[in-house]
Amino acid sequence: MNKSVLLLCSTFLISGCASETVTTVETFKPGLGEIMSLTAMRHAKLWFAGQAENWALAAYELDELKEGIEDAEIFHPTHKHLKTAPMKSLIAATMENPVAALDKAIAAKNLIEFNKQYDQLTAGCNACHQMADFGFNVNVVTRPNFNPFANQNFSAH
Repeated sequence: MNKSVLLLCSTFLISGCASETVTTVETFKPGLGEIMSLTAMRHAKLWFAGQAENWALAAYELDELKEGIEDAEIFHPTHKHLKTAPMKSLIAATMENPVAALDKAIAAKNLIEFNKQYDQLTAGCNACHQMADFGFNVNVVTRPNFNPFANQNFSAH
């Protein structure tokens, strides 16, 4: 077969493939349980970063926690157990102030204030669960009492 015929066949095959209809896959939507599981992990990592006074890591974990909260609002504006208010208003009422205050404590690199504001954040989590009719999950969020992340050193390097 000469080069011209080979080139023509190749061009035909490529253009034929390009004209096929591409089927789209449904966009992934994480469940609220998956988002909350990641939020719990970030909550714990935030604690350990703060206790190690690794303020850069604490700031990072708080930012990740905020992203998780935003994901809950975006992907689950309403939820099967959510009877009192939309997710966004519940989160604003319970989490907005504690997150902002904790952000300030981290920026100030103040461990005493960090501990106080971390506890306020934790109380906000539990209040949100209460308001969202997730009563079985009320007062479940606490300060971590052991480090489940044995593969991570939280101290600043």
